[in-house]
Amino acid sequence: MSIIEALILGIVQGLTEFLPVSSSGHLELGKAILGDQSLPEESLLFTVVLHAATALSTIVIFRKDIVDLIKGLFQFKNNEQFKFSLKIVLSMIPAAVAGVLFDEEIESLFGGQIMLVGFMLLVTGLLLFLADKAKNTTKQVSYTNSILIGISQAIAILPGISRSGATISTSVLLGIDREKAARFSFLMVVPLILGKMAKDILSGDLAASQTDVSILIVGFVAAFIAGLFACKWMISLVKRSQLKYFAYYCFIVGIGAVAYTLF
Repeated sequence: MSIIEALILGIVQGLTEFLPVSSSGHLELGKAILGDQSLPEESLLFTVVLHAATALSTIVIFRKDIVDLIKGLFQFKNNEQFKFSLKIVLSMIPAAVAGVLFDEEIESLFGGQIMLVGFMLLVTGLLLFLADKAKNTTKQVSYTNSILIGISQAIAILPGISRSGATISTSVLLGIDREKAARFSFLMVVPLILGKMAKDILSGDLAASQTDVSILIVGFVAAFIAGLFACKWMISLVKRSQLKYFAYYCFIVGIGAVAYTLF
């Protein structure tokens, strides 16, 4: 992998991790369009580094919220801080269970399944379009809501389903305040990203990686900076009810992906 490729992949990962267009779906499409020779399979180490970068950008943006979450979990007081922390934990359960029980089945979906990616992008577009039309409210996230949002995050493991798009859309369609929906969506994924990174590191597969350190640094910095920008931008877009533009984008790319497999 070249420095330029690492830079591009870092930017793409940083943007699509937060913008509701599916980072996994775009990676699969890129492989299909450019070919595995032009866009080689990224090493596990490089993938872990990019995820670390986007996790760090989330932590930087929501540092005060994360400190409050940690305090809430360990104070064991029946206050709003503890309740919100508990809701974040509950939202993680569906995706964690799906990842543990169906790890091999999930991996099999990431092998150039362009037709699947195309249809899932259409589903993402529909969710975004419906959420954009939903009325603004001031409703908080309930315990039941947190489980439902968590289920949508588990479904978003599929390539082409945007995690942020699915969780934010689900939240808004449940009547939750838009800004609170975006905040909850981004906070709930941090523990899962860190957990997935820990699993990959402990697996021992990283030891075999020969990736150049400069490649890792460029990818990390690019993903981190792009992630900071995308995270702030996404919160602003959700508040202003501008998800429909991403819906149109997903429709166009999804139809294009389906057409690509047929013709």
